[in-house]
Amino acid sequence: MTAAAAVAILRRVFGFDAFRGPQAEIIEHLNSGGDALVLMPTGGGKSLCYQVPALLRSGTAVVVSPLIALMHDQVAALTQLGVRAAFLNSTLGADEARAVEQRFVRGDLDLLYVAPERLLSERCLDLVARADLALFAIDEAHCVSQWGHDFRPEYLGLSVLHQRWPEVPRVALTATADPTTRAEILDRLALTRARVFVSSFDRPNIRYTIVDKIEPRAQLLAFIRAARTGASGIVYCLTRRKVEETAAWLAQQRVQALPYHAGMTASARASHQARFQCEDGIVIVATIAFGMGIDKPDVRYVAHLDLPKSIEGYYQETGRAGRDGQPADAWMSYGLADVVQQRRLIEMSPASEDFKRVSAAKLDALLGLCESAACRRVRLLAYFGEDSAPCGNCDTCLEPPETFDATEAAQKALSAIYRTGQRFGAAHLIAVLRGKSGDRVAKWGHDGLSVFGVGADLEENAWRSVFRQLIAGGLARVDHQAHGAIRLTEASRCVLRGEQRVQMRRLAAGRVRPVKRKEVQSPATDMSPADTDLLDRLKRWRVQEARTQSVPAYVILHDRALAEIARLRPATLAALTVVNGIGTRKLERYGAALLAIVAGTRPEAS
Repeated sequence: MTAAAAVAILRRVFGFDAFRGPQAEIIEHLNSGGDALVLMPTGGGKSLCYQVPALLRSGTAVVVSPLIALMHDQVAALTQLGVRAAFLNSTLGADEARAVEQRFVRGDLDLLYVAPERLLSERCLDLVARADLALFAIDEAHCVSQWGHDFRPEYLGLSVLHQRWPEVPRVALTATADPTTRAEILDRLALTRARVFVSSFDRPNIRYTIVDKIEPRAQLLAFIRAARTGASGIVYCLTRRKVEETAAWLAQQRVQALPYHAGMTASARASHQARFQCEDGIVIVATIAFGMGIDKPDVRYVAHLDLPKSIEGYYQETGRAGRDGQPADAWMSYGLADVVQQRRLIEMSPASEDFKRVSAAKLDALLGLCESAACRRVRLLAYFGEDSAPCGNCDTCLEPPETFDATEAAQKALSAIYRTGQRFGAAHLIAVLRGKSGDRVAKWGHDGLSVFGVGADLEENAWRSVFRQLIAGGLARVDHQAHGAIRLTEASRCVLRGEQRVQMRRLAAGRVRPVKRKEVQSPATDMSPADTDLLDRLKRWRVQEARTQSVPAYVILHDRALAEIARLRPATLAALTVVNGIGTRKLERYGAALLAIVAGTRPEAS
């Protein structure tokens, strides 16, 4: 009975005919009163796993959400579907908050979204105690992990939900958690008896590309212009200053780029985020202050101009591309300076030695992904404990990198480190190897060393690649207590003695070349000119409707639904019901307007 009722809600409310992957099993487990930890990739349908049980069970589902913007988007989307949803956060006035609380206690809400710090206040806990509860959903559950990439200390108190309401089922959900983080989530949230559901972490529609950082801005612009002009995208930078400068430079190149970082005013951040959510073709240049919970489905690319801190962070950030399942790109430029900078941030951090050790190990795993000559996706999924085969949709599969026996170059570089006293950074070492006798080299007498000039056959960028790969491979390390000096590791001895050969990736050209993309079905594939024209008219109507209601365009209808309408050209309301994403409420609200557009007449405002 539960399965049939769940499918009926899926069709009537959400407009879909069938669940995907483990969704049905998760819903049945929660509906029967069980606890769960759900690991599902971004865009995999995590929200349905608690939204459907919220509609099946008696009472209100309390959803713990870390971001105000995410709450607003999800409540707006649910309201469009006719679901009784609301949020409690600081954007509400006293009267508005009181009205929501009254609806909650009366049982007039299906879902209530609340931030963890607000939920854990005694006043809010007392409020929850007065309501009939369907379940607790803890979104972005990786925030509870102190070893994770987005730790939020307020999440640590959420075990109180189990202590106060042990009979209410709880579900924790995240898109990024390695086995260690999963165990920590279960422990800290007191989910010891929870069933764990792990979906594939693979996002086959995303093409992963990592390039050697040579001229990063020019490389980024070439990437954007290579068939992505006019698409929505996110560009991540490490610092606020770089965000501002990059956004301004892209705008000069006629890219609709807007900055976003924590140093901006709240109104400016909100304005830029609203434009990104509601308009097509906006590119947000941001620090990692932007992004968690961003629900925009048609982000066509995520680019990194600086190295993230970990594979979890990289996966979470790149996962904001292609949530609609259509082709998308994850692009990153990566250089030796990134490695040095991230090492410095770890070593200079006031965190405990254990935390620094874990952070360094996570960075090493990310460097391994960057330097891999094998499939990026295989390496990425292996980090999360998932076996896979070469994907055919990443840079190393589509254009296998050239590798070479770098033993001699490695020995020269390691010898230069040793003979200069392990006291200097890459720039000085490269100058010595290439025989550049500047003031600094002469000052230390390094122009008289046996290694002086032995690397004149390699360009500076090639040597930077060698040093980067030595560090990534554990043959050398950066010591920030000695102002960024590169030192030898114990593992380097075997290479210096000639007992171990070294293979390296050859430095690739920095330009962006056309690459044959693995075919992924797109909503606009094989559309006739007439269908494309109809799709354009449907999108224009959607933009107007979104502006009227002050909601993101995708909250009205997703691109896939509009493309399906353009192909099928339904003539009746009954025919519209077969379109994915059109449930009862949207049919009632938009059906007549959509049919009028298909028929070629001007629709009346809804």
